Amino acid sequence: MTTNAGLTSIVIVLADSGPFTRECVDHALASDVPVEVVIVDNGSTDGIPEALDRAYADDDRVRVVYNRANLGFGPAVNRGAAQAHGDRLLILNPDCLVEPDTIARMAAHMDVHTGIVGAVVCDSAGHPDPASRRRDPLLRRSLSTMLGRRGDQGIDIRGPMPNGAEEVEIVSGAIVLMPRAVFDRLGGFDETFFLHCEDMDLCRRARDGGYHVLLAGDVRVLHGKGGSSRHRPIFVSRHKHRSMYLWFRRHDPAARNPLVRAIVWLGIWSHFLLKIPGQLARRRRR
Repeated sequence: MTTNAGLTSIVIVLADSGPFTRECVDHALASDVPVEVVIVDNGSTDGIPEALDRAYADDDRVRVVYNRANLGFGPAVNRGAAQAHGDRLLILNPDCLVEPDTIARMAAHMDVHTGIVGAVVCDSAGHPDPASRRRDPLLRRSLSTMLGRRGDQGIDIRGPMPNGAEEVEIVSGAIVLMPRAVFDRLGGFDETFFLHCEDMDLCRRARDGGYHVLLAGDVRVLHGKGGSSRHRPIFVSRHKHRSMYLWFRRHDPAARNPLVRAIVWLGIWSHFLLKIPGQLARRRRR
């Protein structure tokens, strides 16, 4: 597809994501750079995609793509990107609010070597989420994190967020800015990841391809930790654990050992089963 120079295509994936999405889209459209918004619906039943379609019927910057089924996050982004016209892609969660200058400030950190730019996602109180920047979750790092070891051996990066751009291994998939050419060169998201870890996989493949992954530490974005996960906690948790194992198999050198592979598989799925009672209890309380 021919791209328009200077246009940023914002791809937002919905899956019963709730009414907060309208605010997300309004904020995106108020950007001080030219944008279009491609909303991709993964079979929602809450009526929000249809309501957005009606609300923006007269705005040719907005269109809604209906999948009629939940294809997963990465596949939905890929389908949205296929209909996008911008030379930049902003992948945005429906529970994130950007400011008018967010895209311009993120883009200011890009050069020809940049593959991905992320931002600092914050809760409603303005506290940064440590997941805004992380290291690859290699087995040795995961064990260090689980055991609470100090130092720089775990997944999390300790210390304050940077004031400018910082090269990192992983940024949060809640908001990701990419040159369209890089997204296409990488083949978009790997569609074998249904939900979760697809952002970690994309960051890893970008780095393996010679691109820089940057955190725009001077850009803050409100992230509401939206509704899809709360509605279907076990469904989401199952796919999260599956994706964790898939990432391990794909990218961790430790996975070359069959015994280690088997132990990790058992540990991941045991963890999934142990979480189910608590998830069911929280769902009943809601």
